[in-house]
This record gives sequence, structure tokens and C-alpha cells, in this order.
Amino acid sequence: MTSRLPRLAALPLLAALPGTALVAQTNAGAAPAPAATPAAATTVPAARRDFAPPDLKGWKTVRSAQLSNDGRWFAYQYAPNEGDAEVVLRSMADGKETRIPIGEAPAQQGFAPGAPAPVQFSGDGQWLAVTVYPKQADARRLRRERKPAQNRLVLVRTATGETREFDKIRRAQFAGDRPTHVVLQAYPADAAPTPPAPAPTGPGAPAAPARVEASDLLVHRLGTHDVLTVGSVGEFAIDDDGRWLAYTVERRDLQGNGVQLHDLTNGAVRVLDSEKALYRRLAWSDTLPQLAVLRGTVDSAASDTAYAVLGFRGFGAAGPKATVMALAGRADAPAGMRVSPDRTPRWTVQGDGLLFGLREKKAAPPKEEPDDEKPNLMIWHWKEARLQSQQQVQEQADRTFSYLAAYWPGTNRVVTLSDSTMRQVAMLPTDRWALGTDGRADERRGLLEGLPRSDQYVVDPRTGERRLAMKALRQGPVLPSPDGRRVLFFDDGHFHTLDVATLAKRNLTAGASVAFWDTEDDHNVDKPATFPVGWAKDGSAVLLSDNWDIWKVPAAGGAPVNLTRDGRTRGLRYQQRVVIDPREPGIDLAKPLFVRLFGERTKQGGLARVDAQRGGATTLVLDDAAFNPRRARDADVWITSRSTFAEYPDWWKMEHGKPTTRLTSGGGQLAQFKWSAGTRLVSYVTEKGDSLQGVLYLPADYQEGQKYPTITYIYERLTQGRHQFSHPNEVNGVSIHPGLMTSRGYAVFMPDITYKVNDPGMSAVWSVVPAVKAAIATGIVDSARVGLQGHSWGGYQTAFLVTQTNIFKAAIAGAPLTDMVSMYSSVYWNSGLANQPIFQSSQGRFTGNYLQNMEAYARNSPNRFADRVQTPLVILHNDKDGAVDFNQGITYYNTLKQLGKEAILLEYPGENHGLVQRGNLKDYQTRMVEWFDVKLKGAPAPDWIERGVPRLQMDDHLRSRKPKPEPKKEEPKRIATAG
Repeated sequence: MTSRLPRLAALPLLAALPGTALVAQTNAGAAPAPAATPAAATTVPAARRDFAPPDLKGWKTVRSAQLSNDGRWFAYQYAPNEGDAEVVLRSMADGKETRIPIGEAPAQQGFAPGAPAPVQFSGDGQWLAVTVYPKQADARRLRRERKPAQNRLVLVRTATGETREFDKIRRAQFAGDRPTHVVLQAYPADAAPTPPAPAPTGPGAPAAPARVEASDLLVHRLGTHDVLTVGSVGEFAIDDDGRWLAYTVERRDLQGNGVQLHDLTNGAVRVLDSEKALYRRLAWSDTLPQLAVLRGTVDSAASDTAYAVLGFRGFGAAGPKATVMALAGRADAPAGMRVSPDRTPRWTVQGDGLLFGLREKKAAPPKEEPDDEKPNLMIWHWKEARLQSQQQVQEQADRTFSYLAAYWPGTNRVVTLSDSTMRQVAMLPTDRWALGTDGRADERRGLLEGLPRSDQYVVDPRTGERRLAMKALRQGPVLPSPDGRRVLFFDDGHFHTLDVATLAKRNLTAGASVAFWDTEDDHNVDKPATFPVGWAKDGSAVLLSDNWDIWKVPAAGGAPVNLTRDGRTRGLRYQQRVVIDPREPGIDLAKPLFVRLFGERTKQGGLARVDAQRGGATTLVLDDAAFNPRRARDADVWITSRSTFAEYPDWWKMEHGKPTTRLTSGGGQLAQFKWSAGTRLVSYVTEKGDSLQGVLYLPADYQEGQKYPTITYIYERLTQGRHQFSHPNEVNGVSIHPGLMTSRGYAVFMPDITYKVNDPGMSAVWSVVPAVKAAIATGIVDSARVGLQGHSWGGYQTAFLVTQTNIFKAAIAGAPLTDMVSMYSSVYWNSGLANQPIFQSSQGRFTGNYLQNMEAYARNSPNRFADRVQTPLVILHNDKDGAVDFNQGITYYNTLKQLGKEAILLEYPGENHGLVQRGNLKDYQTRMVEWFDVKLKGAPAPDWIERGVPRLQMDDHLRSRKPKPEPKKEEPKRIATAG
């Protein structure tokens, strides 16, 4: 159906708040850029109120913000924490808006591979595809009825706001950069809304399904009512130019299965291949119109499927030429191998070879009678490199692992590139060479101690020849040049290049005046690498960072050139480069670079323009705020979000590098609520002489000279997030919500911690205690009412701090490590790895194991000092914690209980390292607030704090805390005024 949505003028800055009518006014005008948020506090109007649960449910965030490639259109989701959302399409020229209701959008956690993006512009910006979800009430009903929820798709013509709606669409793709068509795939009949299987190219990919849920494919000519429906389609793919649509036909009886090609310029359809077979992993090349696919024939006797690789080239009037490679009967076929269905085949860049995966042939399963006495057993053997637990976690990846191989039609030769002696081989750009990794010699040690080393080989994909290029290279950045001729790698504190053809190596940074390893990293790692910025497009140079400035280093040798010049002297870090075109093969040094700025001492954010040819940087914006700048791919149009802790991250149009016109109006929601009076930086010196900072977040009702209860939150270094806005919600994970705490009259303090090797616990004491004393010295923090909270590593530091100081009046430790000795050799069950490398080369920062370094492990273990605890403590630890074993929390609790210490353990059965269930998240957030209200504000203690809750009374206790249902409100009328 076709309809026309109203064209709305730009919304006023104070947008509709929850429970009010949404009124769009004509020509609302553009707001000027906000003044810089001052470091000094400001007084919040008394009329503002506290957040209530309905306010938190209705709080809206801007998600999936997109700028069209031509810079003419801006679109985003505007979604409440709970409830129905909308997509807003805005003209960058006149600010007029089109709003599309989209039902209850899922939480912003990405989207499934193959599923339509929530908001997707066509390459030319003339169309917008919007995913529409079931409304909240419908979604809840479907969940109760255990029925699948299916999405719709709305297609919007950006220039007019005209829309067309398509029901039950699971995938959508515009055909090329300037599309004439959009291709939509429906859900299978009576099937759950699972997107098509993704087509990753690496080993260990998700298994190819034995049967694809085929469905209708809709080919819609944009700007018309024409829709061509093709039935029983399994997969589809469109070439980059948008002319050729290829799809597989998938029927359960295999009759009529095949690959078909649709010419979108004239509607002609051609059968490329058709057999009673399965067709999987359809993919076009990125460079030339070349298509590859797998064709599988079921081998019933072996309960396996034998796949062949099909390639098609030479698309034109005469039709493409087919290349078929099947291993059966080939003398060069690796023994016991078959083509893997779990790696997507592809043509080489030059179109002279096909790359595909090999796997071991499956043996026919033995016929066995049911055996009730068959043992269920795992054997952990000391000679195995990988623990059984790691093999369990990686079982699916192991089952679908494939070795890389190449077929060269010109010589009719199959070449195996990777095998059991070199499992990892990656093609370099242009596909002339490949780089192989053999980590067998150091695999066992690396998995136990961290930072594994491996031998690197240059592999000729045409012959399979391997040449040793780098011996025992430590894990670190390895970056090939865009032309595939060189590889950048890091070794012994320096960046080097490898000439792939000659194996010649060159140290690029030996004569540099600065270090290109991270001199500020406090882990137990010798000279850790900084991450390279990237290669020049022509491979002539690499851009490297010394953590402050960006340097251009000639790949053929020569002195490094400091492009930015002033980062170190100004205390500015030139951080990530703004990537304008995601398709770029490398950095075009003929054009200016745009780089994000961060003030290390001021925490200011900004953007700079860097002259990559002559050097020199121009600061475009630098302010007390966080920015997220983006540029349209094909036009000099910039946008950015801008936020502080007290300023909503609305999006702005940028001109000359500065925000000038507000594009979203989410910040209007804060107008009626208490939030925060701003932030202050607190400087302090640790007990070991290091100068650090902490961020003090001021309460909403802050008054100069008044002291406030304060919650200290810790996790290594946090001050970089000074200007990050924290959206209010009821499900803020396992950490306190700083904004909701400041809105309740608390100050929140987040100090940085610097670590000394062999003292992770004491380092927290040496950093945090002076930090809190410095915060008290500001006159804002009430020294008699300071709390502490942390989770995981922060939970460990919390559990340890309360054994060493009484400066805190209450604390909450989430999932804490409490015995470093027993934890060292435990398993990190979520990954299956041992904890040992975490302790030696990651957060633990220990040298050696506990037998080699027992005194250090003991003096940093909270349980060894449990008798010193005077601070009332809540411990959160769940029985299924796969990161920090539940035994760490329960043994610490039992020790404290035996000693008569005030300690409460909260356990949410079935939960892992954090919390996932919404009910548990809300409950924990509420209990953290109650705990600090009791201990720091003197509020009456609820029963669970005062005396606990017996097991038989738990159901009644939880029912008594459940919020009463909100009264139903009439849905506000939406009044739209045409612009």
C-alpha cells in the first residue's frame, strides 16, 4: 500500500515529554550552538522533580543515526526504554521532518547478520528503508502465545515523504549505489523470524544449515508500483553495480533447485546452474562482476554432503562462463578432504582463481544400540595445549573449521594453503600473496601465560610454497599495505615492514625521537605496541601514533615526520581518524585527515584537520564536551553528537568544524527532571607519587559550601568518560547509574587508578584513598558519608579496599575476586581459558605464578585480611558466573559472616557475570539505591538489610516489592502541521 506521511517542520528544542502531546510546529527554527559547559557548577531550578518509574520507561534515546551519502538527509530512531518508537527523517536543507511509527524497537545491541538495518539510506540518498517492529502490546501478546514476531519494512522517498509498506520482511537490500530496485526477502511460511545464515569468509564460521528456510523474494522497482515475486528463494546477492541479482532456488524435494540470474536493467532471467542439489554461500566479488557459490550433493551412505565450487565470470549478452571445481577424482585433491560448506567461496581480485575451504570428510556414523550405561566423560590431559573447557566453548568453531585452498582454472590446479601444521592463512590485498601463522611451538605456554608467539610465513597461493618470514613474533598488530607488497608488524618496541616478495625487513622507528610503544601502559608487558593509524593508499608510508601525535613514516625508509606537531606539548591526544568512505583501501595522503582530539588533563573533546602532505594540524573544535563527528561520504557535510554529563547527546550539523544547527531534540526531556549540576576534575597524587585525576559528578541540587553523600565508583581509569551522558533507565547493568544517583542528591566520584606490577590490590589503595581525600578537600564530599562500588575487577578492588581503609561507610562489590591464589588456576568459563594469562599479562599484573610469587599474591588477596573489615558490605555474585567463579564470592561472604562482619550476599540464580533478566536488573538497581540510602542518608532499613529474608518467605518478599501496575493512559493525539 502507498501513503504519504505528513512533512513536519523541525521540532522545537523542548520536544514532547513522556505523557504529553507531540506537537510539531512549522518553522521552529534552528537553535544556536550551546555554550560550552562550564567546569564550575550551576544551580538547577527547584521546579525540577525526581525521576519516577514511568519516566524511566518513557525516556527516549536517539539510535542508529545515519547521514545520507549526499549529505542531504539525516535519519534516526527515537525510542523509549520501553514502548513504541519512531524513525525521524530530516532534511538537512530546511529542517523539515517525516516521522514513521516503528513499534517497539529492540534494545540497541546491533542487529542480526542478514537482517535489515533499522535505518538504511540508499546509496544516492533518494530512498530510506525503515524496519517496523510489532507494537509493544502486540509483541507481548506474541511472546505469551509463543508465536514469532515478524517485522515490516517501510520504504520512504526522501524528497516527498511518500511511503510504501511491505509486510513480513526479514531482509532488504538496495541494488547498488544508485539503485533502481530494492530487493526484499520475506519470512518463510510458518517459520520463526530467523534471518538467513550469514556468509563469513573465515575459518570457524557458523555451520551452513542442512536446509535453508526458503521464502518469497520481492524485487521492487523504485518509484513505481512494480513488484516481481520469486518463490522458494534461499539466498540472494547483488553485485556492487546493482545490475545483477543472483539467487538460489531452494525446495525441500530438491526439484528445480539452482542458481538464477536476474538482469535488473531489463528484467531478463537466466538459469546459471540447476541440479537436484543444495546451493549455499552465494557471493559476488568486490571488484569485478564475478559470482561464486557452493553446490552440494547429499551422500546418503556417508550422511554427508559433497560440495563443488561454482564460479561465473564474463557477464554480458552471451551469458557468463561457468567454472566448476569438484574434488572427486582429482589427483591433487587432499586425501580425506571435502569442500567445506562453512566458508564462503570467492574469486581472487584478478579473477584468475577461486578461494574456498576444505574440511575433513565425515565418516559414516556407526550403528549403535541405545546404551543407558554409556559414560559421560571429559579427559583433561597435561599435554594438550587447549583446556577441555576451552574446547567445549570452541566446539562449534572446531566443527566448522576449514582450511583455505585455491583453485586455478588456468592450470586446472588445486593448491592447499593451510593445513594442520599451519591452520591460519590469510590472503593479502590483491591476492598475490598470503600470510600464514604457525603457533604450535608456543601455543601451550601462550595459553597459560599470555602473549603467545608464532612463526609467520609468506605463502604463494599459486604453488603453496611457504617461506619463513618472522620467527617467534609476539602477538601484536600485523597490517598489510593496500597493494599487498608489504606487511607492517611490531617487534621489540619498534615497527617494522616486511617486503613480501623478498622477505627483506626494515625497522621504521629505530631512529625516531619518540617511542612508538605504549609507555603509559602499566600491565606486566614489555613494550606493548601502540595501534597503527593505517597505511597510505599507495603503500608509500604508514601513519603511526606515539599516543599523542600522528607520524608519517616512509615505508622505504627515512625519518618519521610529525604531522600533528603539537599533541604532546599541548597535552592533546590525536586519536581516531574519522573514516569518511568505509570502502577506502587506505589513507589518501593527498587529502586532509580529520582526527578526533582528546585533552588528557582537561578531558575536552574535539576535532582537528591535519595536512598529511606538509604537516600541521588545525583545531576545528575543542570544548568541554564529547563529540562523535561524521562526514557524508560524497559531500562536505558534517554532523556530530555533542554531550556532557549534564547535556543530552543530541546531534548537530557542523559548519567549519563547529556544531551550529541542532538536528535532534532529545535533550528537552531533561527540562523537568533533576539531574546534575555538572562535573569537576579532582587532581591528586598517589601514595607512590603518580599524579592522577578523578571526576566528581555534582548532585542536581548542589549548593556551594554544602557537603553531600558520595558514592565512589572504580574500575581502572574512568576519567576519559567525563563528558559521556548516561541515559536514565531502570536496567543499568551491574553498576550504579551516576545520573540517577546525582538526581537523588548524591555526588558520584570516579578516580583513576595506576598500577604497580605485583600489587593490583595495593595499587588501588595507593590511588583511591588519596583520591577520596582530595575529593573531601573540595568541600563537596561529606567525609562521614562516602560509599564505594565496583564490579568484576572493580569488585575485586572494592573487596580489597575495605580490608585496608575505613574511609568508606558502605560498599558494594560485584563479582569480586577474593583469593588471588585459588583464582589464578581457575577457569574463565565463558571462554574456557585458564585465568593464568589474565593474572600474568593482563589485569592481574603479576610476574610469575603464585608458587613463584606467593607473597605478592597473598598480600593482594582480600580474604587474607577479612578480619580488618569494618565497612558494611554487599556482595553480588551469581551461581553461573563464568568469569569470576561463584566460589570467590561465597567463601569471602562465609569468612566475613564467621567473623561477625556486616555482610550480605545477593545471588540471582542462573545469571552469569552480570545480569540479563530485566526483573533482576531492576531489582539490583533498587537494592543498591536502598543500601546507600540507609548507610549514607540514614533512611529506614528495609527487612532484607535489617534481618534478611528466610527462604520460605522470599516469594512474599518479592511480591511485596513489585511496583503496582500503572494506570492506563489515553494515547496522546499527534498533531502534525505541514511545513
